Amino acid sequence: MIERLFTFAKAQVSSFTGGIVDYFVMILCTEYLHIHYIISIAIGGIIGAIVNFSINKEWTFRSKGQSYKHSDWKLLFRFSLVVINSIILKASGTFLITSFVHIDYKFSRIFTDMAVSLIFNYNLQRHWVFQRNRI
Repeated sequence: MIERLFTFAKAQVSSFTGGIVDYFVMILCTEYLHIHYIISIAIGGIIGAIVNFSINKEWTFRSKGQSYKHSDWKLLFRFSLVVINSIILKASGTFLITSFVHIDYKFSRIFTDMAVSLIFNYNLQRHWVFQRNRI
């Protein structure tokens, strides 16, 4: 139980770090490069995902003496599938909230990110992408 809570906490630190990078890239692309915020979400999502994958692989889901169930390429492939769907969920949620509730995209994005991160990303990364070999 304690190990699961510790893993969850590390995953949230990793997610937050990748999310900060993602969010600021989105702001930079939208506000300064004048790219539509939906496209900026995709660009930021890709860059933030690289940060998140690196942290998760080396720190969050690694245990001493244990290896992952899958090769690095398979980890990357599975992670990429999660990221693609995560970006779709984030872009769709942000668009819907921004369009129908009339909240600035910067705020609707934060709300959407929290929901997608906790419900979708963590569970798939822990149980599907970064599966560990059983000892």
